[in-house]
Amino acid sequence: MQPDLSRVPQFYHNYINHVPQDDLMEAFRVQTPITMNFFEALPSQKHDYRYAAGKWTIKEVIQHIIDAERVFTYRALCFARKDKTFLPAFDENSYADHSKGHQRNWTNMLEEFRSLRTATEYLFGSFDAEQLDETGTSNNNSIYVLGVGYIVIGHAMHHIKVIKERYL
Repeated sequence: MQPDLSRVPQFYHNYINHVPQDDLMEAFRVQTPITMNFFEALPSQKHDYRYAAGKWTIKEVIQHIIDAERVFTYRALCFARKDKTFLPAFDENSYADHSKGHQRNWTNMLEEFRSLRTATEYLFGSFDAEQLDETGTSNNNSIYVLGVGYIVIGHAMHHIKVIKERYL
C-alpha cells in the first residue's frame, strides 16, 4: 500500500509520488533495475558534467543519492526498532561539499550503489507490518518507516528526472 502522506512531511511527498507501485517490495523490484540501467547507460563524458556553475556533477548527484539512502535507511532502522531518539537533520549540501564524489571511480560508485540498494531491500524486506508502521522523529518532523521506504526509491527517481532534464 502507498504510504499515508499525512504521516510524512510535505517536502517528501514529491519523492513518494515518483513511485507508482502500491507495494514497497514490488517498488524496489521494479525501480532498482531502472535506476541501475539509467546510471550504467550514462555517457562517460557526462560523469563530471555540471549544467551550471556551482551545481553538482552527475558523480556528485549519485554520491548524494548514496549518502541520502544511508541516512534514510538508518532512520528507518531506528524507528522500526522503537528507538525514540530525535534524529538530526541531514544537510545535503554540506555532505556533497565534503563527499569528493567528483573524484570517485565511476564503476566503484555504481557498485557501491548496487550493494547499498541490495542491503536497503533486505532491510525493508525484514520489516513486518508493525515495524513498517512505526513512527519516529527526524529533523523535528514525525515520519514513519513505510514512508521512508518510498522516499528512498522516489528520491533516486527524482534525481534521475533532474539528470534527464538538466544534464543530458
